[in-house]
Amino acid sequence: MKINTHKYVLALMGLLMIVACSSSGGGDDTPPTTGGEDDTPMIPAPTAATLVFPEDETECNTGVVDPNNTALSTVTFQWNAGQNTDNYEVSITNLNTLNVIRVLSNTPQADIKIDRGTPFSWFVTSRATGTTETAVSQTFRFYNEGAGIENYAPFPALAIAPARGANLPTSTTVDLSWSGSDIDDDITSYEVFFGTDAANLASEGPVNTTTLENVATTANTRYFWRVTTIDAQGNQSQSELFDFFVN
Repeated sequence: MKINTHKYVLALMGLLMIVACSSSGGGDDTPPTTGGEDDTPMIPAPTAATLVFPEDETECNTGVVDPNNTALSTVTFQWNAGQNTDNYEVSITNLNTLNVIRVLSNTPQADIKIDRGTPFSWFVTSRATGTTETAVSQTFRFYNEGAGIENYAPFPALAIAPARGANLPTSTTVDLSWSGSDIDDDITSYEVFFGTDAANLASEGPVNTTTLENVATTANTRYFWRVTTIDAQGNQSQSELFDFFVN
């Protein structure tokens, strides 16, 4: 029997093409690769919350007094939610003792028990699941109402310049400046304490302004300072310890 070689070759080539097309996969039917870490969805960073209550530089008089300890009251801290945020951390500092309370919340408010008749500062940190990035709100200060208090002590002074931890160029003098505030608006004077030994600062005398000019310094020295604020009723508050370095 005579075989038609030409037809045989054509048939064999057609079969090979069908097999090759089947092996190459049906184009779009092949699942796409993930591409590794480059295809990991980006988690948007949270944005800062906006503080609402207690308001800045005010007296908080809405706290619910603890019936078991009248020195404490529960205050509802409130803020406007930040974007891309799953939870919040509220940080509250007792400005007399500098003790810090931290409370977690999944909503833009938290009921927190704090001392009465005491100045506090507070801020909120926004956090999101899947990212280590955070956002921090402004810091507000307030007095938590106390029993029978008619006149509050001033808020502790805040350093303006030099900023805490600042490195200053070599100079023989420095100007110290700070801010002071009082709910009763009756601050009468400030007393500045200054020196190189944080535990033994010398008084620079009372002043009626929030600036003390031409304080003597020397090179390559770290200095410490704090401010006592005094009001018309004789109430006093002491600031935190500030420091700076003269190169």
